[in-house]
Amino acid sequence: MRKYDIYGVGAALVDTEIEVSDAFLVEANIDKGVMTLVDDARQAELISSLSTESSSMLRKCGGSVCNSVVAASRLGAQVFFSGKVADDDDGQLFIDDLNEAGVDFHSAGQEAGITGKCLVMVTDDAERTMSTFLGASEDLSPREIDQVALVDSEWLYVEGYLVTDEARTAATQAAVELAKANDVKVAISLSDPFVVAVFGNALRQVISDGVDLIFCNKDEAMAFTGTENLESASEELKQYTKTFAITDGANGAITFDGTSLNQSKGVETVAIDTNGAGDMFAGAFLLAITLDKSFVWASSLANDCAARVVGQFGPRLEAEEYDSIKAKFDL
Repeated sequence: MRKYDIYGVGAALVDTEIEVSDAFLVEANIDKGVMTLVDDARQAELISSLSTESSSMLRKCGGSVCNSVVAASRLGAQVFFSGKVADDDDGQLFIDDLNEAGVDFHSAGQEAGITGKCLVMVTDDAERTMSTFLGASEDLSPREIDQVALVDSEWLYVEGYLVTDEARTAATQAAVELAKANDVKVAISLSDPFVVAVFGNALRQVISDGVDLIFCNKDEAMAFTGTENLESASEELKQYTKTFAITDGANGAITFDGTSLNQSKGVETVAIDTNGAGDMFAGAFLLAITLDKSFVWASSLANDCAARVVGQFGPRLEAEEYDSIKAKFDL
């Protein structure tokens, strides 16, 4: 039996989430509903201009895979995370928050610099729009990969956001190759329509001869496969992965377990904030399959968890919510 259920690699970001108006996005010339990479000056400009917006603001350790492994840890998995933070206040906030969630963290030693930040702007329709300054995460390298911990894990989980740069792509590819060489199963998230559209070839480079599991939403699946409907996308994805899970918002998810394709219904909720829903789905789903649960059962758990996130402000659930989930699903 291996020490860790899941080893995650991703951007180590401090997320600042705030409610904004559609008018603010238009005035600030921000593309709604996607992630945009910005420099430190642009993000500082946005944060300064947000003083006129809602006062509802949350700051937590974040990044897509980080959110997923935190969720998996809260549900009972043994998890490890690799990312790069700087020797600054935000870097310490990230580490403290991660440790409080029960996640082991590998850092090759914080260096001078600025820890990455993601400004998550949520509009009244619950859509999230992200402005990301990668900071120290931009310099993620094989040095940040703990090889001992990785080969002692059941699953490696990496995010598509890492392929937006050649050096980070190489580090991600090295982790994937190490995992495959040591019978560690590999899962990857396609992350964002922007990533798929601009860095699709880099994603295919990392996937190489195939992975064990792909997470994506409907739009990402169609963009990645060059198809125009979910049925065709589901068929085309099979050439890249043994299994997959495609989320479709309130409609639930379509999963392929290597043999059969299944549609799972979404859980009804009043959408307040969609930020973190996909991350939560992936974390809960991975936790379920490490327990040898079926993909149908895993989807049921993941849909329930994702609906709870959508029904609140912020990408994380409180401890009592996790207790409720554990009781409901006998975890």
